[in-house]
Amino acid sequence: TTPSVPFYIMTSPINHEETAKYFKDNNYFGLPESDLVLFQQGMLPCLTEDGKIIMESAGKVAMAPDGNGGIYPSMQNSGVLDDMTKRGIKYLHVFSIDNALTKIADPVFIGYCISQNADCGNKVVWKSGPHEKVGVIAERSGKPCVVEYSEITTEMAERTDSQGRLLFGPGNICNHFYTLDFLRDKVMPNLGNLYHIARKKIPYYDESLQQTVKPDENNGLKLESFIFDIFPLSERMAVLDALREQEFAPVKNAPGSPSDSPDTARSYISKQAQTWVVEAGGKLTGDLESICEISPLTSYGGEGLDGLVKGKDISCPFLL
Repeated sequence: TTPSVPFYIMTSPINHEETAKYFKDNNYFGLPESDLVLFQQGMLPCLTEDGKIIMESAGKVAMAPDGNGGIYPSMQNSGVLDDMTKRGIKYLHVFSIDNALTKIADPVFIGYCISQNADCGNKVVWKSGPHEKVGVIAERSGKPCVVEYSEITTEMAERTDSQGRLLFGPGNICNHFYTLDFLRDKVMPNLGNLYHIARKKIPYYDESLQQTVKPDENNGLKLESFIFDIFPLSERMAVLDALREQEFAPVKNAPGSPSDSPDTARSYISKQAQTWVVEAGGKLTGDLESICEISPLTSYGGEGLDGLVKGKDISCPFLL
């Protein structure tokens, strides 16, 4: 049989139909339709501070997605876990949607984790500074975990090793490896009911006004779980340190924001393309501040570009 790399995408009930239509309209971008599997994230009711369920309208409960840790029960409830088992899948590369430089199915990361006989793996980038707002991978009571930036004291955040490198520096970027056995045999039986509380502005139904009101301040609780909550279940965690400029371009803020925006991600992708051209023997000319891109159909990680660019002037902007 022809080998395949199935692509599983967790959507939310809010965007599921739109996402499915987008892939179908674009002919699944060349993937066999059977190798693209969409499954929906779970939803949980929103609560008041004293634990009562918030109504969004007279006959509708206010609901919110259950966090990226909802991937585990959703995989089980949707039949995705069974589908993976039937296909004979052994290893999973799981990543968040908001990193424009993710190396999907990265053979270096997956290969490293397999070579270490890891049941779970985490790719990290070193923090840009002691107070960057990202969680870090660490050990707590001998178990791997992610410690949120809000849980680390200033002294801990600024602590360095003998080389001056941040001791609590490996930043979590939601880029993970699992064996299917680990998910099926360790994670699923031990999910429990561990939820984190997020205080949010939640639209609610005002009985006196007979309408839904959008509050100006946080008025309720959303329950969510995080994808890394299961790390302490790992017996053999592998951690791979990647270069930020090559593998981390998050999109979390609106266009025009000074960091983590579509603009900064576009710039990272462009700079990476320029770097690949130079490393393959090409010479950059033109507007070096313009947007450049190398299609993933042309090169996955900078390889195979010699014939296209070596000894040639490549005028920016370019698309290869």
